[in-house]
Amino acid sequence: MSTLEFAGLSVRYGHGAGTHVAVDGVDLTVASGGIHGLVGESGSGKSTLAAAAVGLVRPSSGTIRLDGADIAGSSAAARAARRRVQLVFQDPYAALDPRMPVGASIAEAMRATGRRPSKADRQRRVEELLSLVHLDPKRAGDLPSAFSGGQCQRVTIARALAAEPDVVIADEITSALDVSVQGIVLNLLRELRAELDLTILFISHNLAVVRYVCDTVSVMRHGRIVESGETESVLSAPEHPYTRELLAAVPVMGEPFDREEAV
Repeated sequence: MSTLEFAGLSVRYGHGAGTHVAVDGVDLTVASGGIHGLVGESGSGKSTLAAAAVGLVRPSSGTIRLDGADIAGSSAAARAARRRVQLVFQDPYAALDPRMPVGASIAEAMRATGRRPSKADRQRRVEELLSLVHLDPKRAGDLPSAFSGGQCQRVTIARALAAEPDVVIADEITSALDVSVQGIVLNLLRELRAELDLTILFISHNLAVVRYVCDTVSVMRHGRIVESGETESVLSAPEHPYTRELLAAVPVMGEPFDREEAV
């Protein structure tokens, strides 16, 4: 288990008057072994924060640390440590090469971390990972188009696990899935957290999903964290007005629809 910490993290795009501040001085700790939710509207900076954690975006200022070690730098040590943090993207079909069998995609992730297992060991590990996410190992030779959306998302989770990470960042991984499939992926995430001693940062705009899967939660608005705490406490008795606005926007089953209010 590992702890992921963001301290004073900022990410800016552009220069001068055209500067856009996507992440603005964020302090956030994802505790070892926990599932920490990060919620907010589209454009609040959630995905930029995730991209910075895995090196896809360079921070403008601040630090990102994994168990106290800097992973935001450009040194060989920082890059090596950053491999211990893996990102699962929102759209599984876009994340996978449509011309590459899923087993080859998973094996490629092993090579990207610097390991060079033999062909037999690589095949065995691919089969283990597919089984771990409850997919038939015999389907390693199938293309992504042969899988449903939920199955493809489980393939991308297996690919992230191929790097043997300590931290997994799940960025809106259920938003593109049918409601009936979302529960399968969420339960799998909780199962993997316990089985592999993972630390998980779970990014979502769906408060019901966050309430189900996360131990703690932070609310992000305009690049800043406005509220954090135990999930049930924050969502049951929010202190910040923005958190209350998010909760008020969630539809409630059984309540009549007010057309005049909606106009």
